[in-house]
Amino acid sequence: MQNKKILICYNEPVTFYSNYLGKDFENKNEITDLSETEFIKNLNLLQVSLLKNYTSVEFLGLNKDIQTALRKIKKHNPDVIFNFVESIEGDTNFESFIPGLFDIMDIQYTGNNSMCLGNCLHKIRTKQLLDFNEVKTPAYQVIDVKDKIEEEFIKLKYPIIMKIVTEDASIGISENSVVYDFAALKRQSNFLFRNYKKSVVLEEYINGRELNVSILGGNVLPISEISFSGLPKLLPKIVTYEAKWAPGSVYFANTNPICPAQLNDKLANKVKETALKAYHALGCRDYARVDIRLDKNNVPYVIEINPNPDISPDTGFVRSSKAAGIDYNELLHKLAQFALKRAENDSKNNN
Repeated sequence: MQNKKILICYNEPVTFYSNYLGKDFENKNEITDLSETEFIKNLNLLQVSLLKNYTSVEFLGLNKDIQTALRKIKKHNPDVIFNFVESIEGDTNFESFIPGLFDIMDIQYTGNNSMCLGNCLHKIRTKQLLDFNEVKTPAYQVIDVKDKIEEEFIKLKYPIIMKIVTEDASIGISENSVVYDFAALKRQSNFLFRNYKKSVVLEEYINGRELNVSILGGNVLPISEISFSGLPKLLPKIVTYEAKWAPGSVYFANTNPICPAQLNDKLANKVKETALKAYHALGCRDYARVDIRLDKNNVPYVIEINPNPDISPDTGFVRSSKAAGIDYNELLHKLAQFALKRAENDSKNNN
């Protein structure tokens, strides 16, 4: 038991936004969104687990009232902050600002810094850094609200998957996101521009296996694969917003993780190498998840890097940790120790 004070910071839940789905829907009552409510349910589990190793563990929900948040953080005076803030009042663009506040307050925190979070959230910057570091990522181009999109403007091969440039957690991703011709592309771009008013990245869609590679302290955990075998044939094999956060949906029921993934040693090593290169290219530390697609020749392509993955007890990251023999208490302890070690080094450097 260490005499240390832990403060768990998270984003206060907000009303579910229908356009997170990436499509229109008829009955709003049919949708139960788990992206924030499930985390709130797990706060007590986090506290109980951390109290096994630390003397004080408290919570603080953050919103746009930052002055109040700063006062409360000072009052708590934590040794380390567990940073689980993924948005502020529904806006994911604020995620990367929060570690900067902790840095200014000279308080160490778990996970990645502002620059890493900002670069990972911005899909074009992610791709530019991956390209520079010779990490394969699908061919892409960007379209903007102001663009007059004509068929000859599209330089990619169909099918194409369409994503919001500055969103994560599959926000805006639905079965309509994979398009097979210009008419469908135009239709979905109009929907995305109308609902998000943000730039859209077009990617050549890789119709292959999807792998999640969790990395803890620079070490690759057992690889997980998303099984799409139960999906109706007409639906694209992708992880939509519904697949993650809308129980009762077809995607939620039929995108199932398999951990460890069945890969031969040569392919597994290639995937691990690709994931680690991506992890370092984006400046990640402590923990992150790299999502990869395999093409028809089993070449791994990085499709996303999540620098702040959910580590609630039933999530993919925790599943991979357990497959590595790391139980939930130990995982949280390791994350706390990464931050406490940085705090210790800061203290030595300041003396």
